[in-house]
Amino acid sequence: MESLKGKTALVTGGSKGIGYGIAVELLKNGVHVAITSRTQQAADEAAESLRKVSDAEVLAFEADVRDLGSQQRVVDAIVKEWGKLDAVIANAGLGHFGSIEDLTAEQWQETIDTNLTGVFNSTKASLEALKQSKGYLITIASLAGTNFFANGSAYNASKFGVVGFSQAVMLDVRKYGIKVTTIMPGSVTSHFNGHEPNPDDAWKIQPEDLGQMTVDLLKMNPRTLPSKIEVRPTTPPSK
Repeated sequence: MESLKGKTALVTGGSKGIGYGIAVELLKNGVHVAITSRTQQAADEAAESLRKVSDAEVLAFEADVRDLGSQQRVVDAIVKEWGKLDAVIANAGLGHFGSIEDLTAEQWQETIDTNLTGVFNSTKASLEALKQSKGYLITIASLAGTNFFANGSAYNASKFGVVGFSQAVMLDVRKYGIKVTTIMPGSVTSHFNGHEPNPDDAWKIQPEDLGQMTVDLLKMNPRTLPSKIEVRPTTPPSK
């Protein structure tokens, strides 16, 4: 397995939940990690905690994935500070749930702009840097990107879109030596949709599990590409 020590990574939405868990595992493996959040305070607080994980460096940025210029400024700052960008984990996302009768146009737009256009923006902004490093793009989709459900029209549409986008981009950029994987988790313990993690979440996928998966992908021989990974809890509660 390839050592990751000294590699650099950007994790969008890295101040909590899945993004934070991925950042922790990357740092444990010697990766310098930049995280983004919608507020500088949240990014700084997470970075302060992350710096206790290892001697690898941590950068914290206020950035909104819905804004391409914001994403470009982050990538440029990373390359200026560390000289390269080896991996991008496009994780930032949100969810609005409800029947199409109740879903507002504003909720629809925010979901699509964040979950889908946000992944486009993160990808577009980092593409030249990833070409230079022959790097890795990992997008965080969801099982909701292949399994539709009632009250999920906006979320389903965004995650179906992320899966399709990621697989098409994989075909676009493999000629540059860039690898692209989309991870599709099921139930994860996180702060998603206002949830507060608690002991009842023990059966769910944990953020650090997805962090371990990210590390394993980055360490995999460059000749092999798991382009799409579905991840489920082993034993969900009986209904």
